[in-house]
Amino acid sequence: MSENQPPYGGTPGGQPGPYGQNPYSQDPYAQNPYGQGQAGPYGQPGMPAYPGGGPQDLSAYGQAPAGMPPLASWGWRFLSGLIDAVITLVVNVVVSVAAGSTAGSLAGLVVLVVLAYMEGTKGQTPGKMAVGTRTLREADGQLLGFGRALGRRLLHILDALACFLGYLWPLWDQKRQTFADKIVSSVVIKP
Repeated sequence: MSENQPPYGGTPGGQPGPYGQNPYSQDPYAQNPYGQGQAGPYGQPGMPAYPGGGPQDLSAYGQAPAGMPPLASWGWRFLSGLIDAVITLVVNVVVSVAAGSTAGSLAGLVVLVVLAYMEGTKGQTPGKMAVGTRTLREADGQLLGFGRALGRRLLHILDALACFLGYLWPLWDQKRQTFADKIVSSVVIKP
């Protein structure tokens, strides 16, 4: 570097540049212009703690809430759903062949309502009975009731929307819930 050139980032002769003072030479601990006092290097003293500190659910992945039987694995859920789907399909096909497609669609709706009734009042559909799983309310482990079970059945549409992502969600969800389960606050257990 020659003696005639300014240091890197500086101006000739050490004079301030056309836009004022060099930004790199400012004092990092200068007075706060808003009268707030000086902030130390680790934040302002007396600041409150971050919110959200307190008791947390530290249960391991896939564990049921306290006092509830273990959660059903994705495989058991898939198998019970497959059995229920086969039952629904058989009823639809038989009724459609015998009485036409409109009657088949109506039969599918009836099967949906019957499955919701069984799940709401007994906690089990035929598929769940076959594999030994039950659907219960997450909060207290009681039966869903017909309305909540019907809502869960209808909300499974959301599980299928994005390439069936909602049906896969229990694979990595701590409570092993589908989107429909989360909305109606239900869990599937395997005692």
